[in-house]
This record gives sequence, C-alpha cells and structure tokens, in this order.
Amino acid sequence: MIRKARIEDVKIIHRLLIHQEEHDGLVLPRSYSQLYSHLRDFYVTTDENDNVTGCCALNIIWENLAEIRSLVVLPEHRGKGLGRKLVDACLSEAVTLGIFKVYTLTVQTEFFAHLGFVNEEMNALNQKVFADCLNCPRFPDLCNEVAMVMAL
Repeated sequence: MIRKARIEDVKIIHRLLIHQEEHDGLVLPRSYSQLYSHLRDFYVTTDENDNVTGCCALNIIWENLAEIRSLVVLPEHRGKGLGRKLVDACLSEAVTLGIFKVYTLTVQTEFFAHLGFVNEEMNALNQKVFADCLNCPRFPDLCNEVAMVMAL
C-alpha cells in the first residue's frame, strides 16, 4: 500500500535513508530535523502489517519545478514495482499542485529513464537545486549523479 508518511514513520524513514547511504550510497541521508520539517513531502509503501518498506519524497523547488528524492525500497521488497508506485504518487501530487516539471538527481538512470525521465544538463536546472549538494560529502569532485527531468 502507498500512503502519505505520518509522524510515527520518521524514525523508520531515517533508518531507511541512513542504511542505504551506508551500504550503497544511492541517496543522501537526512537528519531527523529535515525529515520532520519535510514530512509532508514523503510517501511510504507498507506491507500487510503497515510496516514501512520504502519511501520517496516530492520536494517543491519553485512554482514550476519539483524534485523526486529520497527514493528507497528495502532490498527484500525490491522487484515488486514499489519504487515505480512511489514515484508515480509523487508525480500525481505534482500535477495536482500544478507543477509540470519534475527532476531527480540520481545514479539510477536506467530506472528513471524507464519511467520517462530524460537526461538534463545540471547547469540547465535552477541554482536552488544545488542547495542539498552543498551538504553532500561527495560534492563537488566525487559527485556521480545525473540530472534527469520529466515534463508532465
């Protein structure tokens, strides 16, 4: 099941993001403060017992731009289409809000290309996009992420 994140999900989302950063470095970790401040950005997937199995966030950047970020699905729940469902939930919310351009910074280019995202030059994105980059330990010299966009 996909649902909006709730306050009791924050510690689990935090563990998901920290665990993924430690093991495969695919997402940036987020502090508890960041997660509480942006809780309304998050969707989660849950199993039949309402245990969180994945998360994804839609972060509004500007009036015409939002970011898909913090996409994580627990390894034992991958391959079930949950990542796609999480991204779809975020894209649907973007359209509901009247935002018709969404981007992601990712190393999972094949996954996002399959969803319809296309490569974009980093410099083509608004400079506000890079606010999180400044706090990343891989910035600037070790960054391996690719900007991808989707027009909705």
